[in-house]
This record gives sequence, structure tokens and C-alpha cells, in this order.
Amino acid sequence: MSDAYIVSAVRTPVARAFKGGFRNVRPDDLLAHALRTALAEVPDLDPARVEDVIVGCAMPEAEQGMNVARIGALLAGLPDTVPGVTVNRFCSSGLQTIAMAADRIRLNEADVMIAAGTETMTMVPMMGHKVAMNPKVFDDENVAIAYGMGITAEKVARKWSVSRQDQDRFAYGSHQKAIAAIDGGEFTEIRPYTVTSRVPDPKTGQVREIETVVDTDEGPRRDTSPEALGKLRTVFDAKGSVTAATSSQMSDGAGALVLVSERVLKELNLKPLAVFRGFSVAGVPAEIMGIGPIEAIPKVCKQTGISKEELDWIELNEAFAAQALAVMRTVELDPDKVNPLGGAIALGHPLGATGAILAAKLIHGLQRRQQRYGMVTMCIGTGMGAAGIFERA
Repeated sequence: MSDAYIVSAVRTPVARAFKGGFRNVRPDDLLAHALRTALAEVPDLDPARVEDVIVGCAMPEAEQGMNVARIGALLAGLPDTVPGVTVNRFCSSGLQTIAMAADRIRLNEADVMIAAGTETMTMVPMMGHKVAMNPKVFDDENVAIAYGMGITAEKVARKWSVSRQDQDRFAYGSHQKAIAAIDGGEFTEIRPYTVTSRVPDPKTGQVREIETVVDTDEGPRRDTSPEALGKLRTVFDAKGSVTAATSSQMSDGAGALVLVSERVLKELNLKPLAVFRGFSVAGVPAEIMGIGPIEAIPKVCKQTGISKEELDWIELNEAFAAQALAVMRTVELDPDKVNPLGGAIALGHPLGATGAILAAKLIHGLQRRQQRYGMVTMCIGTGMGAAGIFERA
């Protein structure tokens, strides 16, 4: 089986939903920017050689509907001959696309692929605009598909004995690491996005165009403290422990990666960033969906022959502090290796885009630190987990 080489991995900044820099930016435009800038990293690669654009999106409707992958590709200027497909595995959608693109290459079915993810929770909220769940779901008390994500986090916190204090400390650490990373210029994978707004002059009424550059993740808070976090009320269960501050932020963003075969790598003399080594998914009870990585991580380690001890960097999506801590303790992950630049509690979680965003973050981090193996892993709504392993090239 051939190797799939990642030669470009970029992302937009992650903006806060509803009030952030991307509140008026469409998800297909964010995607187009990610695709365009990803291809710009490999100028010797003719875009017409891209054999498919696979895009993850957790809520593919409205502004994210109509096969956003195809629309984003055309908006990015790719030729009509380049097809596109939208994939949905909720929070792991962006990682799923990388695995699918890599498999096409590893099976010698393609030489050039793009994997990406896009999501704007501002325009298309969690659960979408119309919730039409099958009524049969509610007939069986053991079927927890309809649970809100926060309720599943409360159940994990209780079952795994994750205290409120532990969650607050974890959340504070996420912000501190993210702020240090921003100040240290760590997020080299970010490609700034220029937002053009049309604003009427208050005196003349004449409409002017104003450009604003969004170049930094908006979520991290410099003004937070353990004391401030400790004063917040719980939001999902009055007698629970999960707060808004120990939950991932609602966000807008996109990311994209270009993958090629060894044949194209040598033909164009491209410099690879990483090699995709393997991917796994697993199912768990929906009511404790946050523990999905507990099953997915050992599975991908066995598949690839790469032990968790060999991993230098682990991007564990922080859907909630409760589930992240439960996963880390159960799988016995080294805390120093997990989310060294902060996670979704500070940086945000734009659902279907997150897998691509975390992969770009990881790949550039491995390059900067000259580390070998990295993993992206996350829980998935309705009770699943996913994990993918990358090796620095």
C-alpha cells in the first residue's frame, strides 16, 4: 500500500460565533479561502490535477447545504473538472475527510486529493434550523440520541468522578496555553481572512466598504482566572458540575489539507509535511458520547503499530473538560503531550471543521518541534469516537 503525503495544511483563524469576526461570512467563502490558500502552498501543483475535494461539515444545510464541497471548490477557482463531496460524521467530519482522501491515495485510486472542513455556527446552529428527529427515538429510554451534549458531559463527569474543581483547572489551563501560543507565534498554519463589510455613513447615508483582517483565534481569554471560573453557575444540570466555561466554544472556521501520492511528490519535487498513518472510529453509548476516544485511540494504535507512548503530540478535542479528563485518565495519556497549545475550550470548536483545523495545527507543530508522531482524536455526538495518527515527514 502506498503512502499518502500531506504537502499543505492550513486553516482560518477560529472566530467566536454570533459576535466574532466571521459573523457575516458564509461558510462556503471560508472554505474557498482555505482551499485557495492550501493550494497556494504548492504552486507547482496544477489545481486541475486534484481528483476530489472532500469536505467535512456537521450541519450541511442552508448556507452550508447544496454540497458545500463542490460550491467551495468552484468559489476557490478550481476548474469545473474537479469534483467535490460533503461528508458528515459530526465533530469528526474534518478528520474523516483526511482519512478518506488518504485512503484513495494509499489504494492507488488517486494521486492528488484535498481534504477540508468548514462550519459556521453563527449561520447554521447546532442541530440545524429544523430539528426533525425520528419520534421512535423517544420510545426507548435507553436511546439517548436525543440528549443535549451538555447532559452527556454531566453523565461522564459523574461516572468518571471528574470534579468541578478539576474541570475549572483544566479550562483555565486551556486558555493559558492558547494565550502563550498566540503570543509566541505558534499558530503558523493560520491564513488570515479579510472581511469586507458594507457600512452606511451615518451623515450621508452613502455605503462604504470597510475591510477588516481576521488573523488570530478569538476565543482565548486573558482576563479569566480559576476564581472567576469557580463562580460560574452550571448550565445543563442545576446540581451538576459543567459550566459554559468548561465547555467548548461555539465557533466559525475552516481548514484544508492537500494530499499527494509518492509518485506526484517525486515528480514535482514537493516537500512533504507529514504522512497519514491511520484512522479509526468506534461506537459508545450515546448518553456518554464524550468517552468515544477511549475506544478509538487503542484501536488506531493497534492498527498502526504505534503505541500511545510513542506519540509526541496529542490533539484531543475539548468538547468538555469533563470528557477530556475522563479520556486522559482512562487511556493514561501524558498531560504534557495533550493540547500543548490549548484546546477547544479556549480556541473554539467549529464542529465539522475541527478535524481539519486540529490536523493543520498538529502537523505544523510537529514540524516546528521536530517531533515524530501526532494524533488527532475527538468524541462524536450520538456516541462515537475517532482518532487519526500522523507522522512528520
